[in-house]
Amino acid sequence: MLVASWLTVLPVGGALTSQAQDDATGSSGQPLTTSESTPNSQAQWQDMVNRSVDYLRQRGQSEDGSFSSKSGIGPTGLVLAGLLAAGVPESDAMVANGLAFLKKHVQEDGGIYAPDSSHRNYDTCIAMMALAQANRDGQYTVILDRAEAFVRGIQWDESESRDPSDMFYGGAGYGSHSRPDLSNTSFLIEALHTLGNGSDDESIRKALQFVSRCQNLESPHNNSPHAAKINDGGFYYTVANGGESKAGKEANGGLRSYGSMTYAGLKSMIFAGVSRDDPRVQAAVEFLRKNYDLESNPGVGQQGLFYYFHTMAKALDALGEEQFKDAQGKTHDWKRELRDKLASLQLKDGSWVNPTPRWMEGDPNLVSAYALLALSYCRP
Repeated sequence: MLVASWLTVLPVGGALTSQAQDDATGSSGQPLTTSESTPNSQAQWQDMVNRSVDYLRQRGQSEDGSFSSKSGIGPTGLVLAGLLAAGVPESDAMVANGLAFLKKHVQEDGGIYAPDSSHRNYDTCIAMMALAQANRDGQYTVILDRAEAFVRGIQWDESESRDPSDMFYGGAGYGSHSRPDLSNTSFLIEALHTLGNGSDDESIRKALQFVSRCQNLESPHNNSPHAAKINDGGFYYTVANGGESKAGKEANGGLRSYGSMTYAGLKSMIFAGVSRDDPRVQAAVEFLRKNYDLESNPGVGQQGLFYYFHTMAKALDALGEEQFKDAQGKTHDWKRELRDKLASLQLKDGSWVNPTPRWMEGDPNLVSAYALLALSYCRP
């Protein structure tokens, strides 16, 4: 976790002068290109974070402490996780009000969600990731313990009449009894990992079985009907219910791999204790070397671009490679390259937004949360 040197760096009140905003974005209000951005990496990073925090403080947060609550509590959890990861302390009024909003949504079953939510696993896992970062004095320990029990209880396993050979087994969906998918399963693994659970954790081991089946790789860990149809080492959205990829299918029925899910799969395997020498990790890394890209989410274009950026940053950080070599042999300082890309996309008001709005990426609160999370792994 990054050190919270926030109060000595952020201007008083979290606001930037209009001149500072113009210097960062240009008088036209359009994002600057990489070559126009500040040459000092630390100053560039801090400027992006400062302006994003100012946007969220002034324009993103509602009076009840939430962010984009019409979409559930997930955006609030992601924004808080991004703010905390970027160094904003839990004592900051914006963060404290957001945490209070999450606390109001703790349910009797231990989950953290709105009563009418159909995204109970998703909302709870994300809230856990935010609350765990703010739990310096143990004030959220009881809430986290109960939330942990809740998400374990709705994982697809024997308790849901699924045996280990079932394509649902080990996975997690948006909520109880919803079809599992790799995105939600990766959030489950990350939430459990954030609380200190390791590779010997039963829920993580079960989840790894689902993750392995979402990989286009013929292996002893993958008995899905799709395993060998493409066999490129990448990952797709879900193996359950006959399988689905947001990148579509091949003529033979194979489910196409794409970038964000491959980074999610890689991150999940690493958090689950799979070694770098394991063929699953090696195949995933090889797919990502062939598809290293900061202009698109490989396989689905501009869709989910900022989700892709934040998952990429988490996965490459977990992989432990400061320099990432692509399949052509070019070495990438991926942290610098991702910082520069995010600098080029940040808007004058400090937010980020995806012009391709699928998967809620038209919401500047959610997209800014993804950007802050990505930046937290790219600090110079």
